[in-house]
Amino acid sequence: MVEQWRSFLDVAQGKTAGDLVIRNARVVNVASNEIEDVDVVIHDGRIAGVGDYPEASAEFDAAGAYLAPSFIDGHVHVESSLLWMDQFAKAVVPCGTGAIVTDPHEIANVAGLDGIKALMAASENLPVSLFFTIPSCVPASPFETAGAEMTTEAIAEGLGLPRVVGLGEMMNFPGVLGGDESIFDRLQLDAPRRDGHAPGVRGKLINAYAGSGMTSDHESTELEEAREKLRRGLMIMIREGSTEHNLVDLLPLVNDDTYPRCCFASDDRDCATLMHDGHMDAVIRKAVANGLDPIRAIRMATLHTAEYWRLTGHGMIAPGYQANMVLFESLDDIRPSTVFYQGEIVSENGKPLFDISAPVPDTLLNSVRIQPVTEQSLEIPLPEGDTMPAVEAIPGQIVTRKFDVQPTIENGAIVADVERDLLKIATVERHNATGNVGVGLIRGFGLNRGALATSIAHDAHNIVVIGTNDADMLAAIEAVVEMQGGLAAVDGGMVRGRLPLPVAGILSDQPLEQVTSDYESIEELARQFGSTVPSPFGLLSFMALSVIPEARVTDQGFVSL
Repeated sequence: MVEQWRSFLDVAQGKTAGDLVIRNARVVNVASNEIEDVDVVIHDGRIAGVGDYPEASAEFDAAGAYLAPSFIDGHVHVESSLLWMDQFAKAVVPCGTGAIVTDPHEIANVAGLDGIKALMAASENLPVSLFFTIPSCVPASPFETAGAEMTTEAIAEGLGLPRVVGLGEMMNFPGVLGGDESIFDRLQLDAPRRDGHAPGVRGKLINAYAGSGMTSDHESTELEEAREKLRRGLMIMIREGSTEHNLVDLLPLVNDDTYPRCCFASDDRDCATLMHDGHMDAVIRKAVANGLDPIRAIRMATLHTAEYWRLTGHGMIAPGYQANMVLFESLDDIRPSTVFYQGEIVSENGKPLFDISAPVPDTLLNSVRIQPVTEQSLEIPLPEGDTMPAVEAIPGQIVTRKFDVQPTIENGAIVADVERDLLKIATVERHNATGNVGVGLIRGFGLNRGALATSIAHDAHNIVVIGTNDADMLAAIEAVVEMQGGLAAVDGGMVRGRLPLPVAGILSDQPLEQVTSDYESIEELARQFGSTVPSPFGLLSFMALSVIPEARVTDQGFVSL
């Protein structure tokens, strides 16, 4: 170790040649908010020096392009990509991503701490640094049934694992505000950071929530909500995902005074979005297109995130930092051309230059187990009065609205009414074959025929189905079970499209290109069924999430926050 250090010192001082020098680059200095025309010398995977370095074992001519630190996603659930870890890396590395902080609570809801460990093992040796938070709320709340439980003891064990940087998002904010003893026990655990999750929480309630130890929030959907949370000391992660589009609304928060307390996060970004739109590079592009200074945008996607999560050696092009960098031609339209990871070129012109395979453990297969579901299972109880509460989905958001509706009744039973955009929704417990089926009505999807079902159902990942008739809903549920997890589109009793997700019922074991093609095909099929939302299955996956206001249908029934 001493000799390695001395070798580094000699390279940094220009006494000996480094492994690689990058010349003719316009270096984006996120420490000083300026562009520098300097050489960058790399040795043993780290940046040894920035300045004038005439010698190195190899040279790379940047030809006047911009060189920035690789981008960092401050909060993401990698499982939402639908990809296993090796394929996830192939999707994000060409986008200039050098590090992410992931909360693996999706796989934890299916397989607990063992599932997290499997994800960690699969993320080793990839050309992107994965850091983990340990899920704090599995199940997310008492109102849904998960396949596993993260007890306080399991969380404590997880916090001691390598590459763990904090406690995962505290989704059960009603439990925090209500003084739940089990939540208190988890907040007493030794964690360097406690990720927050406080959708719509404001006023004295945000004082109580932040004062309980939370240090960040990525759930703001309105400008004044985010401003209030920032004032109360929370790091504001401006979210831009596949389903949640909050950047444009929150960007006015970022100014000379506030921007050090802001960074970017994707939260959930599916394979098709990653492949065609991008990852954090796409978030930066959108921020710049909406008026944010490019260097400031890059800083919010690098240094701010690294400093908040205390990711030593990440987030800057500076001596001693990991040589994780991205090269691009224009500040106004950042599109990575070359990506470096620990000094090695890992992607060029949008194509990954690595082929790393991470096997899927057998323990994550065959996880879908249900009691038989019948037409009687899908019956909605008649209301005592003329109306009943229902769910309204909001395109571009994961929050919903609760509204009262007079249901359509035929032959004494509540049915879907496509003329009013009222569909039936059901959530079927699929981990322990309890027989739990929650049913209700939902509007906002616009289906005029058929049914859609998915075992991607944040956070408990039961089977959630919407449809215009019971027969198609039952067939869609059956198709998901046959695939041992996945997405299904049914019309006229026939399965018209499917995407198998056999890994814990939420991930594919297939290559990125195949998964993306199948996902796009089934999304398009849903639109052919009449759906009017940009990502029908993406939106459907949040309709059973019991910790997001205002209304959901879980396996335990209708839930209102």
